[in-house]
Amino acid sequence: MRSTFHGLETARRGMFTQQTALQTTGHNIANANTPGYSRQRVNFVQTEAYPAASMNRPQIPGQMGTGVAAGSVQRVREGFLDTQFRGENNKLGYWDARSEALEKMEDIMNEPSDNGLAKTLDRFWQSLQDLSVNPEDSGARSVVRQRGLAVAETFNYLSNSLTSIQGDLKSQANITTKEINALLDDIQSINKQISEVEPHGYLPNTLYDERDSLVDRLSTLLNVEVTTKPSGGKPDPLAAGLYDIKMKDKDGNEFTLIDSANGKVNHLEIKYDDSAGGNGLADSVEVDGNPIEVSKFAGGKLQGLIESFGYNDGATVKGIYPEMLTNLDQMAYQFAAEFNEVHSAGWSLSEIEANAHTGYNFFDLGGVTDSVNPKGAAKLLKLHDDMKELDNIAAATNQFAGDGSNALRLGDVKNAPLDFPGSKSSLQSFYEGAIGKMAVDAQQAVRLTNNSAVLTDSVQQRRLSVSGVSLDEEMTNMIQFQHAYNASARNITVIDEMLDKIINGLGVGGR
Repeated sequence: MRSTFHGLETARRGMFTQQTALQTTGHNIANANTPGYSRQRVNFVQTEAYPAASMNRPQIPGQMGTGVAAGSVQRVREGFLDTQFRGENNKLGYWDARSEALEKMEDIMNEPSDNGLAKTLDRFWQSLQDLSVNPEDSGARSVVRQRGLAVAETFNYLSNSLTSIQGDLKSQANITTKEINALLDDIQSINKQISEVEPHGYLPNTLYDERDSLVDRLSTLLNVEVTTKPSGGKPDPLAAGLYDIKMKDKDGNEFTLIDSANGKVNHLEIKYDDSAGGNGLADSVEVDGNPIEVSKFAGGKLQGLIESFGYNDGATVKGIYPEMLTNLDQMAYQFAAEFNEVHSAGWSLSEIEANAHTGYNFFDLGGVTDSVNPKGAAKLLKLHDDMKELDNIAAATNQFAGDGSNALRLGDVKNAPLDFPGSKSSLQSFYEGAIGKMAVDAQQAVRLTNNSAVLTDSVQQRRLSVSGVSLDEEMTNMIQFQHAYNASARNITVIDEMLDKIINGLGVGGR
C-alpha cells in the first residue's frame, strides 16, 4: 500500500530541487562579469519510481513517480572550443611577440626620415661634393669631418640601441620562462585539489574554471596539449578528471610538462652560449634536462621572444636582432675599409705641403679586422685620430692643392660595389635591402597578429556563447524555477488540506 504522505514527499523534493536551481541561477548572475567563469546548471533527474520490482510490492496499476532530484551541478563547457581557442591563442602569442620586437626595431632604424642612417650618409656624400669644388676651404673640410663623425655616431647609436633592446628581449624571455613554470606549478596544485574532491562524487566547478583559465594563459606563452586522466575513487560521470600537459617540437617529439599520475612538474629553462668566447645567444630550451633545439622549438610568445633575441642553429646565428646587427657591422666595416682605402691613396694639404705621402685614414674600426665576421664594427666605428687636423683630409689625387678629384672619388664610394657576404652590392643597395626586409617582416607580423587576434576573438565569442552567462536567459530561468517552486508549495497545501479532511473530517458521525 502506498504511503499517505507520498504526495508530500514528492512536492517537498520538487521544492528543494527548484530551490537548488534558483540558487545556481543566482550564482550565475553574481558571476556574470567574472573572467573565466563558466555558467552552471542543475541537472534534474527523476527519483526512483514506486513501487520497485519485488516479491512483496503492492498491487497498484503501474509505477508512480516519486518526484525530482538535483542530480548534479554541472558547468557548461565545450572542450572542442577550448582546444581551438588555445591553438589560436598560441599563434597570437607568437606573432604578437614578433610584431612588438620588429616595431621596436623600426623605431630605432627610423627609416625613411631626416634622422636615419640613409639621410646621414646622403649629407656626408653631399659634403664631399662640396669639398671637391672648394678643396682648400677649411669650412668645407670642417663640414666633411663633422658629417663623417655623424655617420660614425649614427652607426654607434643604431648598434647600441639594437643591442639594448636585444638585452630586454632576453630578460622578457627569462621572465616568460619563469611565468610558464609558475603556471605549471599552479595547474598541478589545482590538479591535486581536484583529486581530493572528485573521488567523493562532487564536481569542483570553481577549480575546473580556475585550472582552465591557467591553461588559457599558458597557451599564450607555449604550445601545449592537454589530456585528461580519471582522478580515481567513485567520481561523478561528468567529472573532468586531472590534466596532463605536454608540448611538442616541430619534429613531433613530445615533452611532458605535467604528469598528474606522479604529481610531477617538469620546468623549462633556456640555455645560453655563455662560455668563454661565446656569443651569449640561446642554444636550446631544456625540459627537465632534455634539450630542444631552438630551431625546432614550437609555438607561443616564448618562441617569438627567443627568435627575436637570437639563437645558435649549429654554427649559424639566427634571429631578428642578430641579423640586423650583423648587417650594420658588415656595412660599417665595408664602408669604412673602402673609404679609408680611397682616402689614404689621395693627397691632403698637409702631405702636399710636406711633399711626402703618408696615407691618412678617415675612419677607425676600433681594431676590427675580420672582413667575414666584423662583429662590433658598427659599435666601434669612429673618426681616425688623423682627422684631428682638417688639413689631413685627402681631397686631391695629385700634389696640387686646388685638386678636388679625390673628394669626388670618396663620394663615389656610395655606389662602389662592396664585398658583402653572399653578394656584391653598393652600400646604399645593401642598406635598402636590409631595411626592406625588416619592413616586409614587420608588415607580415602585424598582418598575422591581426589575423590571429580576429580568429582568437571569434573562437572566444563562440566559447562565450556556450559558457558565458546570459542575464536574459538567467532571468527567464529564474522565473521558470520560481513558478515551479511555487507550484510545488501549492501542491503541499492541497495535500495538507486533503489530509486535514481525512484526519479531522472523517469519522465524526455519531459524535
